[in-house]
Amino acid sequence: MNHVYLKRLYAKRAELEAKLELHDARYCFGEEEVDDGTDSDLRQRLREVSDEIAALEAGRLITG
Repeated sequence: MNHVYLKRLYAKRAELEAKLELHDARYCFGEEEVDDGTDSDLRQRLREVSDEIAALEAGRLITG
């Protein structure tokens, strides 16, 4: 498995999580124009990256 690619996915997931936390904080403090679909887009992208990481990690466990 390409460990560099997996590290990039971990970094991307951390970046998406940070963006989502910032978006949620802005929403909590009542910023205007926060409910523009960004929340669902970030959550979807986060799921996709997490699923890819899980698949790569499962493959690593199976192959050794």
